Amino acid sequence: MSENEPAAAPPGDEQPRSIHLTDPRALRAYAHPTRMTLVGLLRRTGPFTATRAAELTGESVASCSYHLRILAKYGLVEEAPGGRGREKPWRATALYTDWPGGSEDAAVAQAADALTAAAAERYFARVLEAMKDRSGLPREWREAEQFGDSLLYLTPAELADFGRRVEELLLPYETRGSDPSLRPDGARPVSILRIAYLDRELPDETGLESAANGAVDEVDAADVTDDDTGATDGVDTTDDDTGATDGVDTDNDDTNIDDTGTTGGIDEGER
Repeated sequence: MSENEPAAAPPGDEQPRSIHLTDPRALRAYAHPTRMTLVGLLRRTGPFTATRAAELTGESVASCSYHLRILAKYGLVEEAPGGRGREKPWRATALYTDWPGGSEDAAVAQAADALTAAAAERYFARVLEAMKDRSGLPREWREAEQFGDSLLYLTPAELADFGRRVEELLLPYETRGSDPSLRPDGARPVSILRIAYLDRELPDETGLESAANGAVDEVDAADVTDDDTGATDGVDTTDDDTGATDGVDTDNDDTNIDDTGTTGGIDEGER
């Protein structure tokens, strides 16, 4: 899984293409709407300080500073050069974030699924937000936008190959994210969601569901201890170095990002 968010890397400062999260603590920490928003914004408009982050997201400076430190802890952001005093700028460490689509480790599998669900919520919140103002778009953009779905009968190998072929179609356009000189006249940022999943609404003809059910109890027993998620799993999360409770209002989720990257992410989306 991944969350895509083409980064605006400065010339001569090439970033790694992707950061791969496998630690359950990192996966759970990133599954926080404010943190996904911050990473997406840094990839598109960074570097910036916690003060600027607060202006962009509507969060407090203390909250943004806390979340940026948590992101740095797991390698998703880092301090950028050029800071003065306490106003240190931050930047994203990679163009995309990705995480396992599955794992034999129950804790990793559960945390990865939770992050995928969080990224999906962000993706579709942004789609709905875009639909609100769609009537104001020029006619050529309204007609060019894509919205639809298909039902295909595929093997796992065919689905994986399909994903690689879609990735190949997108690759030639990626460099435009970091190099504006490559963008033709009239080019604007377009978010493309890539989601393909096993459709469980149709009757199972392979016995796959019954085989999968045997692993449910093991996954449900995965460890969900304190993990920098910003939520309380029976753990005191008030000590966050900000002088305030880490009860950040997660409803205040700027959906201009990710853009998402992918998210992040939806790097996400890939993220």
